Formats: sequence, structure tokens, C-alpha cells
Amino acid sequence: MLCRAACSTSRKLIPILGALGSRQKHSLPDLPYDYGALEPHINAQIMQLHHSKHHATYVNNLNATEEKYKEALAKGDVTTQVALQPALKFNGGGHINHTIFWTNLSPSGGGEPKGELLEAIKRDFGSFEKFKEKLMTVSVGVQGSGWGWLGFNKEQGLLQIAACSNQDPLQGTTGLIPLLGIDVWEHAYYLQYKNVRPDYLKAIWNVINWENVTERYMACKK
Repeated sequence: MLCRAACSTSRKLIPILGALGSRQKHSLPDLPYDYGALEPHINAQIMQLHHSKHHATYVNNLNATEEKYKEALAKGDVTTQVALQPALKFNGGGHINHTIFWTNLSPSGGGEPKGELLEAIKRDFGSFEKFKEKLMTVSVGVQGSGWGWLGFNKEQGLLQIAACSNQDPLQGTTGLIPLLGIDVWEHAYYLQYKNVRPDYLKAIWNVINWENVTERYMACKK
């Protein structure tokens, strides 16, 4: 169900079918834990600002942009529709990415995945440690702001690692189905880890919700 939800969210960002009628606005999802629940690995101040300010801004801007798009569509104003694409991509991607990110984390997380996901990681990366090393290397190497991702290539049936710039959504820009995303925008870690991104990336493994990642993987295999 998680995979289908993630896959369908991006398709709803540009409301073509039914765009001239009423549409349901996007809303900020509740966190499945308290702001301080991920401490000491991610502190409460970061989580509160990240969720209630940054993610909320993406949601608000996405709703406003979709309203403008709907008006332009009704008028047949193709120029405005084209001009709104970057804002749809940025704010829509921000909403998609963070909605996945919050569920990828858990105060009872950490350790290693189990079962089919672990076997797939070993098959596609050689070992869990090699997988961690590769995802960390890709995430550290993101220039400026962006995300490091573990995704599923449905056509090939393989796990793949990718990086996305800014708030580019993984599936919408690469075709990979998102399983695990690591936010490497500075607002995700700067108040605690300053400019040392690798320290943040080392710490975040202690709160990765492998049950959630596994659920996404199993759903995408169907």
C-alpha cells in the first residue's frame, strides 16, 4: 500500500483529470513520533523546524501553485501552465520526499533489515555494509542540497542507489520507486552537526525504520 501511495502521489501533482472541478488540498502529515523521539541522533529542535516549518511550507506552496495551475488550465493559458512546472516539481517533490522521510525514521529503528530486503541488499550490493558505504558516499557527494535514495527498479527487479538534487522526487525524475530517502539539505542537520554532513549520515542509521523500508519493498514487488 505504501508503494502504491508513493507512486500515485506524484501523478496527482498536476491535476489534469478533474482539474476544473474541486480538488482535495494536500495537508501536512502528522509525525508518527514526538519531535524529541529521535534524540540524541536528531534533536527535537531540528525535527520541529524541519516538519512544522519546512515541510509545511512545501505543502502550502504546492496547494497555492496547484490553484494557479487550475486557473491557467481553465483559461487554456499554456504559457502559465509551463511557467508553473518548476514550482510544482520543487514543492510537490518536497512534499513527497518528506512524507516518505518521516516514516523511514523511528525511535526504535537502527540495526539491519531482515528477510527478503536484506537478501536483496546482499544480492545487489554484496553486503549490508557495502550498501551503507555506497549510500553514504552518494549522499555525502550531493553538491548543495538534495537527497540520497535507495530505490527499486521495477523493470529490472533490482535495488539501486541514486542522488537527487534539491527536492526532485526520485520516481518522477529517475523512475525508481523510493524505499529509503536521506535528506541532506542543511536544514536536516545543521543545528546539530554544523557543516559536518558525514557525522549526520553516520548517526541517522541509528533511527532508520527498516520495517517501513521493508514494507515499501514488499509492496513494490507485487
